[in-house]
Amino acid sequence: MSNKEKETIVNEIMDLLIKLTDNEKSENVKTESSPTEMLTIKECTKEVQGVSEHSIRQIVAKGKVKSVRTGEGKNGKILVNKADLMAYFGA
Repeated sequence: MSNKEKETIVNEIMDLLIKLTDNEKSENVKTESSPTEMLTIKECTKEVQGVSEHSIRQIVAKGKVKSVRTGEGKNGKILVNKADLMAYFGA
């Protein structure tokens, strides 16, 4: 496959992604949304009484709630989307 063919394919994919995100934005129009609230694992256990840090980590590892890892290794923190966490536990 030549570089020109690869470039054409990449451009087509980018066009499709742009169209897809434009469609999602128009379907999910929100009025002045508040910033997403993120919680550390420890804060999650305070929000949902009776759930251990280990359980929260397992839920995150399985991808059941949206999360972001900041940093690397032991110094990195896992931040969990509060709205997803509360929805997962039905709160």
